[in-house]
Amino acid sequence: MIPDIRVLREPWADPAIPLPAYETPGSAGADVRANLAPEDREWGFTLDPMRRAVVPTGICVEIPPGYEIQVRPRSGLALQHGLTLPNTPGTIDSDYRGPLGILMINLGPHPYTIHHGDRIAQLIVAPVVQAAFSETDALSATGRGAGGFGSTGRG
Repeated sequence: MIPDIRVLREPWADPAIPLPAYETPGSAGADVRANLAPEDREWGFTLDPMRRAVVPTGICVEIPPGYEIQVRPRSGLALQHGLTLPNTPGTIDSDYRGPLGILMINLGPHPYTIHHGDRIAQLIVAPVVQAAFSETDALSATGRGAGGFGSTGRG
């Protein structure tokens, strides 16, 4: 069964901007686009190096219980311009109904202008399992034990 993600446009949003969509039949992520405020639409929004900003999408989503949406960077923007998401992957919970904004950062050396309608991130719809957390006096032993960062080998 394919989850149905219901999408509501914000009152100010430009209805000409497409809803999130899979660009190829094998895409795991649906591209989401910038839907800029009316005053920013003509010139775009410039993200200076090392600056973070929330870029509006103009939409709110209703995610079915048992699912989440993961927000991930677009590889081309990251490789070519240094644009990424500082909280990658971001999570949109199924009980959130507010505006979907994409937290972006410019790690590149040059300012980058995000234009109205640009594809800025990918949305991955994924199942969620909630676990029970219980306190214990000891944990079971493993070969790795308490080895943390870099403990299993080089890099």
